Amino acid sequence: MILNVKDISAFADYFIICDGASDRQVQAIADAVQERMKKSGILPLGVEGEQAGKWILLDYTDVIVHVFYQPLREFYDLERLWADAPRMDVPGEATELNSLSNGIAS
Repeated sequence: MILNVKDISAFADYFIICDGASDRQVQAIADAVQERMKKSGILPLGVEGEQAGKWILLDYTDVIVHVFYQPLREFYDLERLWADAPRMDVPGEATELNSLSNGIAS
């Protein structure tokens, strides 16, 4: 899920929210995001929660990636907390995002 928070947040334009079924899967997802971004020459400003693997936050300035252990995603429910943010559709089979525009991730 992608939340477009640029009109309601002073610190980010987009939240990318995803989850994994275990702490190892959460760490693997976060590692894959960082690896892909690094190959594009983009490093995070900060990374939080990497060791615990329950909620890893990757701060890429205007885009913040939240990778949750699935039960914690339900508990914190960022989608409800940011309910005013337009949501962007991401196909379930998507393996990468090439752009964020017009309310659709592609």
